[in-house]
Amino acid sequence: MRKSSLPTASFLLAAMLGLTSCSKQSEPTTPERLPAVAVRLQTVEKKSRPATEEVVGTVRARLRSVIEAKVSGKIDRMLVVPGQNVKTSELLASIEAREVQARLDQALAVRQQADADLKRFAALLEQKILAQAEYDAAQSKFRVADGAVREAETLLGYTQVTAPFDGVITRKHADVGDLATPGKPLLEMEDARSLRLEADVPEAVIGRVVLGAKLPVRIAALETEVEGLVSEISPAADPGSRTFLVKLDLPPQPGLRAGQFGRVAMPVGETTALRVPASAVIQRGQMEIVFVVNESQAQLRLVKTGKRIGSEVELVSGLEAGEKIVVEVPAGLTDGQPVTMP
Repeated sequence: MRKSSLPTASFLLAAMLGLTSCSKQSEPTTPERLPAVAVRLQTVEKKSRPATEEVVGTVRARLRSVIEAKVSGKIDRMLVVPGQNVKTSELLASIEAREVQARLDQALAVRQQADADLKRFAALLEQKILAQAEYDAAQSKFRVADGAVREAETLLGYTQVTAPFDGVITRKHADVGDLATPGKPLLEMEDARSLRLEADVPEAVIGRVVLGAKLPVRIAALETEVEGLVSEISPAADPGSRTFLVKLDLPPQPGLRAGQFGRVAMPVGETTALRVPASAVIQRGQMEIVFVVNESQAQLRLVKTGKRIGSEVELVSGLEAGEKIVVEVPAGLTDGQPVTMP
């Protein structure tokens, strides 16, 4: 009898514990009600925009110059280095040209003698001792001598190489002691204040590009997009690449320098896509989400964005036209939270 009572007592204890645990699990929980949040809504719409094709290009100075010698001679002074800013007519280099100086001295002597002869012939003509023809010949001789002097002075001026405009020296091809000859580059300079983008545009796109058009340009080194003005379009294609050279003037921009890489969006047609304010899209890690409002409740929705156009962004997937979304998402807004519209 004692042996049979032990299993009965153990069974009763297990049953009591089971009932206790079941009673705890069956206790109902009351969910917390989220407070309503005031939000501003906007209806999702399809909008059209010009379809574009990006073309790569290079930023270059609008005003560039390769400075060459106009007379032959040895360079005796080089006064600038690459990166140096110079002003218009500033002396950059000088060329030793003794033969030009000798030619000028000779021309001056000839002109001095011709001038003396002309004055003497003029006095004789007044006294009617000299014929008019002889005086005219002396006058022509003086003019020839004077022209030779001006020519020699011009050649001597070419020995002083000066800057053609305000700019910066970009390259130096010669130095002191080198022989300068006509056609041989000495220096290169450019005006860094006025830049443009030069791009090779495919022949399939060139028909939509017109002079004076304003196109968006993205420079890799800049954070913002700039607006380029089409200033030149090559009338003929390059026979090798079948592309047309297009030049776009760029506005002054901090950090914009010649030689930088850029892209210009060339128009190729029109396209339509859903577009929403960029402030409505929240980035959480690799996910992009928006809040759709349905029956006065915010519903979280995953989306995929495309191009950004001004303050708006295109949506590739996740929404349909006509849905209402929260424009400026309040901090702490959660899925299923009630919302009100002011």
